[in-house]
This record gives sequence, C-alpha cells and structure tokens, in this order.
Amino acid sequence: MFDFAHPTYLYLLAAIPLFVLLFMAARISRRAKLRRFGRPDVVARQMPDTSRYTPAVKLTLQMIALVALVIVLARPRAGAKEEQETSAGIEVMIAFDVSNSMLASSTDRPDGVPRLDRARLLLEKLVDRLDNDKVGLVIFAGQSKMQLPLTSDFYTAKMYLNELNPGLITYQGTSIAEAIKMSMNGFSPAEDMHKAIILITDSEDHEGEAIEAAKLAAENGIQIDVIGLGTEGGAILPGFTDSQGQQVVTKLNENLARDIAAAGDGIYVNGASPAALSDLTSQLDKLQKSEFRTISYKAGAEQFPTFAAIALLFLLIDIFVVDRKISWLRGITFFTKDEK
Repeated sequence: MFDFAHPTYLYLLAAIPLFVLLFMAARISRRAKLRRFGRPDVVARQMPDTSRYTPAVKLTLQMIALVALVIVLARPRAGAKEEQETSAGIEVMIAFDVSNSMLASSTDRPDGVPRLDRARLLLEKLVDRLDNDKVGLVIFAGQSKMQLPLTSDFYTAKMYLNELNPGLITYQGTSIAEAIKMSMNGFSPAEDMHKAIILITDSEDHEGEAIEAAKLAAENGIQIDVIGLGTEGGAILPGFTDSQGQQVVTKLNENLARDIAAAGDGIYVNGASPAALSDLTSQLDKLQKSEFRTISYKAGAEQFPTFAAIALLFLLIDIFVVDRKISWLRGITFFTKDEK
C-alpha cells in the first residue's frame, strides 16, 4: 500500500501546467520580437550557436525535478497496512462537570487547588491505569456535550482532559441527569461489553432527576462511580457575586453524590482523598473485561529519499545543459560518404 504522510502538498502539482504555459508564452513572445529583425531563416543564420531545443529540454528537466520535490514534501510511504488486534477491556465514559463552580477551591482553604485542576490530575492518572480499555469524555454544565467519543487512544484522551474549562459550555448550571443520559448514549451497542460512567462533579445539581438517571443506567448494566469535588463547608467562587453583590459560596453536595453512586451500583470517592485513585481503579477492575477488535494502522517505510535523489539528479543535469550549441560537437561528422 502506497500513501502520503502530507498529501495536501500534492496540490502544488497543479502549478506545473501554469509554468509550462508561461514558458510557451515566453517562447512565442521571443519569436515575435525576432521577426522584427527579418525572416526567421535569416535571423537563425545570424545566431548559429543558438539551440532551438535546449530551452524545452531544460524546462522538462526542471519540471521533473519540481514534481519530485513536491512528492518529497508529501512524504511518500510504501508498505502501509491495517492490522486487526483482539483485546479485552471495558468501556469507560467520563462525565466531567465544567460548570463555573469547579473553579472554586477543592479544600476549605481559599487558596487551595481548584476543583477543576484536581479533577484533571486525578483523571489523567486514572487513564494511565486503564489497560486495553476504551475511554470517552462527556462535559456538562447546564447542558451536556460529547467531547470525545470512545477511543483506545489514551494520549488523545489526556490531551482533551488537559484542555477542559468552563468556557466549553455556554449555558451554565449543573444538569447531572442529562450528562448521565448522554454518557449512556456514547457507549457501543454491544450487550456483552461491560461499561462504567465516572461522574466527576461538586454535585450542585440545579436540574434534579440525577437519581432517576443513575437508576436507569444501572438497569441497563452501566455502573456509575462518582468523584466528589469540594467540601461541604464550601468555598468562595472567585470573580462571581450574587444579585446582592455578595461573594458566591459553592459547596459539595456529598449526600447527593453518594445517592447517585448507590443508585448506579457504583462507589463514591472524595477527589481530595489520597485513596481516591486506588479505590476507583479497584472498582473498575471488578468489571469483567470483554473481547473486542481494534484496527491499528501501521505506517509504511519512508520513500522520500528516492524522490529527493531524482530531484537532485535532474537539477544537476539541468546545470550542465547549456543554452547554446556546443561548438566541438558541431565539428564532428558522424556520417561520411565513401569515396571510391
């Protein structure tokens, strides 16, 4: 299989006909100017060293070199192939709260680590512990959004986690029920695949119906584990005031978080707990891993050195092809008439 690492560079080949047209226009213009000095045969005798064919030869050499250089930029590869692999794992959807309250401190101290940062760090470590599993990402506030469909590319998953911020959702608030339902829809339809939702939030649910959504997930064989962020004592939300000009205090609703986990047949952990990561990992390990096939793409060997050599060769030939006839060649007679 032959392909290109950067195929968009091949569009540069569209300029080749333009160069040829410009060359032809220049040749026609030159001939028109020479006619002003006399008939073409007479003018030709006045310039015996001028070659009619050398410019066309040089253009051909240059165009071949240019085509080869464009192919070099596109990085041709040969031997690429798709490989199917069978793995065993589970599907994990992360439902991540990106409401403004996640900007508050995750501890009782006003200068503590923001809940959002603590959550990202915890989940990045959790993703590192997933083995042959698939992970997806749903973000939510007042509405939900599928940020990353299920994938086995953990590098990409961590990249998405690192970029999370409240600005990704326009409508603020906290609708946990909608996030659970969207996470459920993000799983594959395979009934034999074990699935889990990791809900990470401060549980300030403004819409309700979170318990009912968790029960629905459990009825469909989907486990819900909840990570709570913040404290029940609350923390000031930086840069936000209420209608009376008072600083907004946001609190962790730990009772609701525990109830959601219980309804979803999962566990609740506090994100600030040193045991949070190990508890979550142990809980996910209890789920039986199911076999699934993944298709991996193996890139072929780079072929650009070959085309680079072709470009260099034709450019070198172009350098040594002179515009005028070679005088010593004109003195050689290749065919002579026998005199008897």
